[in-house]
Amino acid sequence: MRIETIILFIVIFGIVVISHELGHFLLAKAGGIHVVEFSIGMGPTLLSFQKGSTKYSLKLLPIGGACMFEGEDGLDIKEGEASPGAFPNANVWKRISTVAAGPVFNFILGFIIALAMVNMIVIRDPVATEVLPDGAAMEAGLENGDRIISLNGERVYLYEEILLFNTLYRGGDVELVYERDGERGSTVITPKYSEESGRYLMGFSNADFVELKGLDALKYAWYEMRYNVKNTYKSLKMLVTGQVSRKDVAGPVGIANVVGKTYEQARAYGWRDVLVNMMNITLMLTVNLGILNLLPIPALDGGRLVFLLVEVVRGKPVPPEKEGMVHFIGFMFFMLLMVLIFFNDLANLFGI
Repeated sequence: MRIETIILFIVIFGIVVISHELGHFLLAKAGGIHVVEFSIGMGPTLLSFQKGSTKYSLKLLPIGGACMFEGEDGLDIKEGEASPGAFPNANVWKRISTVAAGPVFNFILGFIIALAMVNMIVIRDPVATEVLPDGAAMEAGLENGDRIISLNGERVYLYEEILLFNTLYRGGDVELVYERDGERGSTVITPKYSEESGRYLMGFSNADFVELKGLDALKYAWYEMRYNVKNTYKSLKMLVTGQVSRKDVAGPVGIANVVGKTYEQARAYGWRDVLVNMMNITLMLTVNLGILNLLPIPALDGGRLVFLLVEVVRGKPVPPEKEGMVHFIGFMFFMLLMVLIFFNDLANLFGI
């Protein structure tokens, strides 16, 4: 693996992880919660320093991070020993905001990146600029210039969303709503499989490039965020339902490999193309991390939020030792999962 790939991977992963942990850190400090350690990376500590009551660390493996609070899991403190700044002693809404801040900061980072990107990339509206002869679109009655509004009830704002729909399409009729001369219409389209391209095709192409004016950048940045959220959600759904193979799953090594291949392809077109592609990967990763951490699974932020919301409903917390044990089991599960993903990455890398 080239040194450029390693550096780019560390920078991208570092930005995403720091954003997430910084969200936890800032809301904890604002809520008077004692942060024991703020660390970037996992494994053995390379560098560390103490400032106030918080230890700041840089660890060997650039694949994660942590913002650890005093008494966070109820397993490391005894009754009467916790300070007023311990996590369990904070108001429940301060704890909720602190836990939720990590994923929220990932989405904020994503929007900032998307806002910068839309001013550097070619944006295409979902318009059928050329309906191809004998294609599915022509048979469904579409005409050149029709704007696609929705596919099977899903609103689309970017042409890339149509491409994503095509990628995930597995057969059947598609209810398509379009706009023509200011009026909306609907039709049913059945994409045709192309042996040449190896996928289903709608039967139209797009060359409708957007020229940003005024506050358009904010709107299209939101569309880019929405597209990445939809992409992540659909990918997770396919993973859970078994519609993706082992080779479609990538961990840190796999992501680093994607970064390297993307860099090699983009460098021929200059630094601007490299920057845009690296920003796009960062956007994808930060949205993925934000969504994954909101899943209601023990040890993840979403799992912790479930316990906190139960506390709001019950009016009292779940016994700390029981909650801590649940999160510990979840943590061990994810450690095992990371090992399996690591070996899966190696298998994919060497074509096994």
